[in-house]
Amino acid sequence: MDDYAGLDVSLRSVAICIVDAKGKVVLERSVTIGFAGIIACLNSFSQPLTLVDFEAGAMSQHLFPGLKAEGFATVCMEARQVNAALSAMRNKTERTDARGIAQVLRAACFSPVHIKSREAHATRAPLSSRKAVQQKCIDLANEIRGLFRVFGLRLPARVAQRASDGMVRPIIEADPDLSRALPPLLDARAALYQTYQELDRRVRQSASRDAICLQFMEIPGVGTIAVLTFRAAVDDPARFARSRTVAAPSGLTPRRCQSGEMDNPGRISKAGDTGLRSARYAAANAMLMRSAAGSEIKNWGMRLLRRRARPRAIIAVARKLAVVMHRMWVDGTEFLRGQEAAA
Repeated sequence: MDDYAGLDVSLRSVAICIVDAKGKVVLERSVTIGFAGIIACLNSFSQPLTLVDFEAGAMSQHLFPGLKAEGFATVCMEARQVNAALSAMRNKTERTDARGIAQVLRAACFSPVHIKSREAHATRAPLSSRKAVQQKCIDLANEIRGLFRVFGLRLPARVAQRASDGMVRPIIEADPDLSRALPPLLDARAALYQTYQELDRRVRQSASRDAICLQFMEIPGVGTIAVLTFRAAVDDPARFARSRTVAAPSGLTPRRCQSGEMDNPGRISKAGDTGLRSARYAAANAMLMRSAAGSEIKNWGMRLLRRRARPRAIIAVARKLAVVMHRMWVDGTEFLRGQEAAA
């Protein structure tokens, strides 16, 4: 008889529920987070388990390979589908969530989620650190700019990051009120900016050592951040059967609402990886607006600009770039520009 185990994972504990093929609950237990308690509970069940599942979350990357290594057939379910299924329950507790997850697994009404490899997370970690430090630098610069306005001082609209300290510090030292409050902000921003420069150097060095990233950077407008984000997000190109489906996980495909005679294609879904979507959009914008190198994709995007709004054309080029980069990754081909592509 088939038996299914559902796990509701939190930061401190794990609620486990096992149901049989008819949906009857045969085991319910709550254990502390960690492999020892989970494995001991699953092994204490007398029958072999058909599947063990839990929803995607912060702990899924840690639990999935561990349960696989212990010999359990494990799947990770999409969180939105699990949330929709559990929303019908009147009471929400860890026990009822585990029971609902087990029932969803038994009914096979879910989509499995790809668990990224440790190498993909190692590639993504410097990008996340770099972005966090960059955002803090921007926040401190905006705070200084806002305090300047209180005292009737205005900075230029655009100030280079490297030149901001030399421009702002003399103004602060000349004002006795500002000199008592703002120098610590400048020192903190200078230290954060040095950290940002070091992280940026490590990110660029990581891209320069990767053959796949160097292959992607042959595309005009596609830089270091875009290629590393794409490589970390896709992880395994073989998990996409067709290259045209790569744009869906980053939310660049349009929504569609069809009912009866109504068929309304909407805006892009914006579902999935926000960082990947931003990196693709920035790369497409750089190709159309900044890069001087020509290519068939850029010519196609410029033709769209004449007929469509700029954001729509950039999104279309971003989807096209994702398809091309995935195909280059799978086939090991190089990007051809201009007359080479036409030939």
